[in-house]
Amino acid sequence: MNKTILRCLLAAPLLALAACGQPEKTPADSEQKTTAEVTTEAAVEQVDYSDAPEGRLPEGVRPEAYRLDLELDPRRDDFSGSVEIDIQMANAADHIWLHGKNIRVGDIGATLADGRTVAAQYQEVLDSGVARVGFAEEIPAGEFTLRIDYSADYDRNLAGLFKVEEKGDAYALAKSESIQARKYLPGFDEPGMKAPFDISLTVPEGYAAISNGAELKREPAGEGLEKVTFATTRPMSTYLLSLSVGPFDVVERPAIPANQYRKEPIPLRGFARKGRGGDMNYILDITPRMVEIFETQLQRPYPFEKLDIVAAPQWPSGATELSAAITYREQRILVGDKPAPGARLALLGVHAHEIAHMWFGNLVTPPWWDDLWLKEGFSTWGTPLALTIYEPNGGHDLNAAVRAISAMQLDSLASTRAIREPVTDNNNIRNAYDAITYAKSLGVIHMVDNYFGADKFRPALGRYIENFADGEADSPAFYEVIGEETNTPELTETFRSFVEQKGVPQLDIVVDCAEGGQAKLLVRQSRYKPLGSPIPTSDQHWSIPFCFSSSNNVQQCLMLTSVEQEVQIPGGSCPEWLLPNAQGSGYYRWTLADDQWQALIKRFSKFTPTEQLAIIDSAFAAFEAGSLPESTLLEVVRQSAAADKRQVVVAPLRYLQKYRQNYLVEEEQPAFLNFTQNLYLPILENTADSPDSEEQLLYSELLSFMALVAADPDARKTLMDRAEAFTGYQRKRDEEALDSDLYEAALTVAVQDAGEDFLDHLIEVRAELDDPRFDSASANAIGSSNNPKQLDRIHKLALAEQMGAREAFGLIQHGLAEPALQEQNWQWLQQNFAQVVKKIPEQWRRQTPAFARAFCDEEKLGQVQQLFRKYGDQAPGYQRSLAQTEEQIQLCMALKEKGEVLLGALPGVSN
Repeated sequence: MNKTILRCLLAAPLLALAACGQPEKTPADSEQKTTAEVTTEAAVEQVDYSDAPEGRLPEGVRPEAYRLDLELDPRRDDFSGSVEIDIQMANAADHIWLHGKNIRVGDIGATLADGRTVAAQYQEVLDSGVARVGFAEEIPAGEFTLRIDYSADYDRNLAGLFKVEEKGDAYALAKSESIQARKYLPGFDEPGMKAPFDISLTVPEGYAAISNGAELKREPAGEGLEKVTFATTRPMSTYLLSLSVGPFDVVERPAIPANQYRKEPIPLRGFARKGRGGDMNYILDITPRMVEIFETQLQRPYPFEKLDIVAAPQWPSGATELSAAITYREQRILVGDKPAPGARLALLGVHAHEIAHMWFGNLVTPPWWDDLWLKEGFSTWGTPLALTIYEPNGGHDLNAAVRAISAMQLDSLASTRAIREPVTDNNNIRNAYDAITYAKSLGVIHMVDNYFGADKFRPALGRYIENFADGEADSPAFYEVIGEETNTPELTETFRSFVEQKGVPQLDIVVDCAEGGQAKLLVRQSRYKPLGSPIPTSDQHWSIPFCFSSSNNVQQCLMLTSVEQEVQIPGGSCPEWLLPNAQGSGYYRWTLADDQWQALIKRFSKFTPTEQLAIIDSAFAAFEAGSLPESTLLEVVRQSAAADKRQVVVAPLRYLQKYRQNYLVEEEQPAFLNFTQNLYLPILENTADSPDSEEQLLYSELLSFMALVAADPDARKTLMDRAEAFTGYQRKRDEEALDSDLYEAALTVAVQDAGEDFLDHLIEVRAELDDPRFDSASANAIGSSNNPKQLDRIHKLALAEQMGAREAFGLIQHGLAEPALQEQNWQWLQQNFAQVVKKIPEQWRRQTPAFARAFCDEEKLGQVQQLFRKYGDQAPGYQRSLAQTEEQIQLCMALKEKGEVLLGALPGVSN
C-alpha cells in the first residue's frame, strides 16, 4: 500500500484551516518553523493509516447533495473553486474517508445541524485517491455539511478534468468514469453514492459550458468571464458528472416531442470543437428515433430534462454515458453527411449503447464495480434490439452474435474473470471493463431472452428499472425482481450460473442410435479448454438453455442442469444430422463425432446465419482443443466463404491471420495466398463498386485481409494507389479516392510499399488534414512500418507532443505486431517503458502487458515477465492483463504443431 507522507496539522485546532495540499516550504522557510509546527508534524507522522480503504469506503457515511462551484478557463493550466457536500453519518466520528487525488485544499470545515462550524483537515492517503478528512472534535451522528475550497491542475493525459488543444483552441473536459472524478472533485467517488448536484461554472465569456443539468442562466463574473448556472440534477453518481468548457460549435435542434410516456419535450443540442459543428448532423438526425425506441421498448420515459451530444476533441474511450450529456471521442461521431458503411455502423452501435445507459446505469446504478454488467451488459444487449427496430434489415442481430462469440476467446483463458466477481482494490476497477462484462453479458442475456421469451423476460426488466429508479441495485436484487415477476426459477438460475462462474461451457455430444431403441443424445458438460491450457479438470457445470434441431424436423429445447444428461431425440429415428445450438443463441461450444461434423458441413448453406456462426466458432474451438481434424476445419472455412452474409464470410479471418503470423513458414506463403485467393477474390470482384452498404463493408474487410495478411500483390497495389491519391503523394490530392473504412489498410500498405518518402509525406498530411479518423488510422499505419531506417523517427514521433495519447498507444501496439521489426520495437519499448507509460492514456496503463500479445515464443515470454517485475508499479492494475498475456503466449506455443500441420495441409503445399 502506497501512502503519502503526512504533512497536515491534524492536532492543532487554531491551524486546522491550513492548506494541506499547498507546495512544500523551501529549506529557508523550514529553518524558521515554530516549536508548535515541529511538535505537531512529529506527532502527525506517527499516525497509523493502515485502515485506509483500498476498495469501498466504510459504510455509514453517504452524500445527500453536492453544490459545486468552479472556475474553468481552459486557457489556464489549473482550475479552482469550492464544493459543499451535505453528508449523512450514521455514527459519531472524528474523521471520515472520501476520495480526492492531486487536489490542493485551502479552507475546509464542517457545518453541523445546529449551525456550529468545526475545523477540519484533508489528507490524501492512498495513491488510488483515498483521502481522510479529520475533524477537530467528534461530530455527532446525523447530517452535516462539509465545505472545501480547492484547486488542481488540469490533467494533460485524458483523465479526470483534462485539457486538450486542437487547432489553436483549448478545451477542458471531465472524464469521470470510472474513478476519475476524484481528480477534480473531493467527494464520494463510488457508483452507489448517488446524490443530486447543483453546479455553477465560471467560464470565459462566450464559451460553451456543458453539464448534466439544463443551463438556467448566465451572469457577468468579472473581466472577460461569466457564470453559468445549471439546474439541479437527479440523484447521480460522480462517474457520470459532465463538465466541458471551450469554444465549441453549438448545434441547436428541435426538441424531441412529448409522447405517451413523457409529458415534456426533450431539448436536443450537439457540441463539436470550433469549425466542426456541421459534422454533427448525422448523429443528431438519428437521435430522436433512438430515444423513442428505447422509451417504447422499456415503457419508461427518458429520465432527464435535456440531451446534449458532445464530440470531444480527445477522449480516452469511445464514448461515456454522462447523464444528459453523452460524450464521444469525436472520430466516432464526426462522420459527415455520407459516412462510409463501417463508420456509420460503428456510430449507430455506440450511440444506441450510450442512450441505453440513460436507463441502465444512470437511472438504475450498480452500487459497486463488481456489478458493472448490470449497466454495461444490458446496454450492450439493448443496442442490437433497438437497432433492429431502427432498421430491420441492417444485420444488427448478426453483429450481436459475432460480438457474443468473440467473448469466448477471452473466456477460454484460465486467467479470465467471471462477469461478476469481487473488486476489492481501486486499482483493479478498470479490469472489469472487458469483453466479459460487455460481450459475454450480451450473449448470456440474449440466450435467456431467446429461451424464456421476450414476453416473459422483458416486462420483468421494466419492473426492475421501475423499482430501483434514482437508486442502486446489485445482482441479488436483480435476481429477486426477475424471479418474482416471471415466477421462473430456471431463469434466475441460468443467470447465476453464467454470471458468477467464469469460463465457456462445452457440450460433448454423442448421438446414440442403438438398434431398435429410441434415438437419444448423451450430453456431458465441462469447461472448454484449448491445448496447453492450465484450466484444471473439474465437474464445473451450468444451467444451460439448450436447443437443438435435427433432420427429424423438430427443434427441442430444455435445461441442462447436470454434468451428464440423457436427452431423447424427437421423431424416434436416428437423425442424419444434428445441430446442437439451434438458432445459434446459446453461449456454449460443442463437439460431435466426425461423421456428424461432416453431415453439418454438407448442409451448411441451409442453416441460418447465426447457426452458421456457431458452427464456425465450435469448429475452430474444437481444432484448438485438439479434437477436430485439419481437413474438417478447412472445409468449414470454405463453406463460410460461400455464405450469403458478411459476418459469416469474414468469421474465420482472425484465425487465419493468427495462424499465418505464427505458424506459416516462408515456403508455404504461395500456397496460403492461393488458398485465400480462391476463396475471396471472387467475392471481391462481385462486391467492388456495389451500392449495398453491407457489400461495401464486406469488400473493405476482404481487401484489407488480402493485402495485409495474405500479401496479395494486386490488393496491395490497389490500396497503395488509393492511399497515394488520397494523400496527394507526388500528385494532386483526390479526397474521393479513399473512404474511412480503408484508411488504415491503405495507409499501412503505402507506408510499407510506397518508398521511404511516403512516411514524411504522411506525417505532413496528418498535420494538415482535420479528420480524426484519419489521425488514428495513420498513427497505426506509421507504427506498422517495415523499414528499419525509419524507426528512430517513428519512436520519437510516438512520444512527441503532437501525437495524441490514444494514437501513441495504437502506433506502439501496431509496431509490436509487425513481424519485420518486432524485435527492434520490443527493444525500444523495454528501454523506454517509463516514457511510454507516461505518454499513453492513464486508464490504459494497466493494459500495457497487451503490447506483447503478438509474441509466440518462450524467450519473449520471459522478457515480458521480467519487464513487469521491474516496472509493473508504473502501471497499477497490470496483473490481470499480464496473466492473460502470459497465457495467450503459452497457448500460441502449444498450438504450434497443429497450426503448422493445418497450413501444411493447404492445397499446393508439398509434404
